[in-house]
Amino acid sequence: MIGKKQKLELTWIGKENRAKLEPRILLEDPEKSYHAKHRISGKDIFDNRLIFGDNLLALKALEQEFAGKIKCVFIDPPYNTGSAFEHYDDGIEHSLWLSLMRDRLVVIQRLLTDDGSIWITIDDNESHYLKVICDEVFGRRNFISTIAWQKKYAVKSDSEFFSESHDFILVFAKDRNKFKLGRFERSETQDARYKNIDNDSRGPWTSGPLQRNEARDYAIFPIISPTGKEHWPPNGTSWRFTKEKMPELIADKRIWFGSKGNNVPRLKRFLSEVANSVPATTWWNYKEFGHNDEGRREAKALAASTEIFSTPKPERLLYNVLTLSTNIGDLVLDSFAGSGTTGAVAQKMGRRWIMVELGEHCHTHIIPRLKKVIDGEDSGGITKAVNWKGGGGFRYYRLAPSLLEKDKWGNWVINKTYNAAMLTEALCKLEGFTYAPSDSIYWQHGYSTEQDFIYVTTANLNHDQLQQLSDEVGPDRALLVLCTAFRAKADQYPNLTVKKIPNAVLARCEWGHDDYSLRVENLPQAPPPKGQIGLFEEEPE
Repeated sequence: MIGKKQKLELTWIGKENRAKLEPRILLEDPEKSYHAKHRISGKDIFDNRLIFGDNLLALKALEQEFAGKIKCVFIDPPYNTGSAFEHYDDGIEHSLWLSLMRDRLVVIQRLLTDDGSIWITIDDNESHYLKVICDEVFGRRNFISTIAWQKKYAVKSDSEFFSESHDFILVFAKDRNKFKLGRFERSETQDARYKNIDNDSRGPWTSGPLQRNEARDYAIFPIISPTGKEHWPPNGTSWRFTKEKMPELIADKRIWFGSKGNNVPRLKRFLSEVANSVPATTWWNYKEFGHNDEGRREAKALAASTEIFSTPKPERLLYNVLTLSTNIGDLVLDSFAGSGTTGAVAQKMGRRWIMVELGEHCHTHIIPRLKKVIDGEDSGGITKAVNWKGGGGFRYYRLAPSLLEKDKWGNWVINKTYNAAMLTEALCKLEGFTYAPSDSIYWQHGYSTEQDFIYVTTANLNHDQLQQLSDEVGPDRALLVLCTAFRAKADQYPNLTVKKIPNAVLARCEWGHDDYSLRVENLPQAPPPKGQIGLFEEEPE
């Protein structure tokens, strides 16, 4: 209809429901953190992070510190094949999956650097819907490509329809104009295609078609071979070069007519003249990029537990992703850590990494695997290819509990597990301040600018105490004061903003919600259906 715009948008039941995430603080557990016993090289990286907890809350916890700093995100989310949502019909399970993925992608988009990218493995059950969600979150113009990765090399003979052989990898950039995709080094197999069957002094070469698939009149003419045979370009095509250029190429022995001199002419390309790298293609075969069985063997060799994931990603797959998307020292994030392949590969490649995992296999699989990598006891995966000798380390964090909890009368109060430092850090994060307690000034617990500070106390402040604070802050600085109570008129101190806790933050977040995982029992009920899942909505004038 003229006068209306049509907007491409995926809609589903409950799409309008958005979680009010609490920006939790992270608590390090030094007993689970790990580092090498000594430095292996001057480039060892120790400050990697392994976070145990719900990955949506963990992403929110990372946002303040890491917004705009993650160069590459690789995630291997649950594929929504039905097993995670067995108690719901297909329409509901699909909608819940879409909401949960959307919420995570929104935070990830803010974490990426301007030249960063996200790589998502998915099968064809949800791949097309996921693509449209990513179009909404990242912008359709920032779509880079869909890669088909051959995850299986054997045919499953009892398949009902097609025997599945591949997964997809969706690739989106934060900003397509700033994203630079790397290239692969030439392989021995690629170089082996070059031969020197005519002993050309310029070395090995291969040949390619001399014609192009378009008919340009000025490039249609006969080429005479050394034996006198006349060659014309096939119908509908023409030569790549003009009639004047062709004799120069023949004289320079760049046209190959076969060993007997009468074959269809082909253009010689010398190995010495080609680039030492090649662009990646969108087909990743198992021989070069690994497969699921390879990933299982790697995980089994490194894990303390015998329980192995059914489809862990092989190290070669992650190696190629990080080769194309990162450089040494860049920061990589995987918020569905699984068996820990991303961190293991990033460690070996000299990338910094952050991984998030909620399952107990964080302790039974990931930590034992990373310890072996760091100690140089991992001889599998890409170890030999990158000459990995061990080194570096990681810090283990868990998500703090919710800042607020209900007392026995149903009132929201500060969680009793929070000490003064935890409370201060949590409120700094909630208010958008950088947590940085001063060693010399008691009321400087954090800052937002050079002149704007925050002070957190559980004391009940009176007029004299607030006046003293105001005098110490002075007219050129501002101070946000968070306290449990105060007895004074807050507006009489021009350089202070005084708020009561927890009242000041009650409406900010969903308090006490610890699990946003892809398990249906942890999710809020969906609202009554308002329509069918569709792609198009009309936007009013």
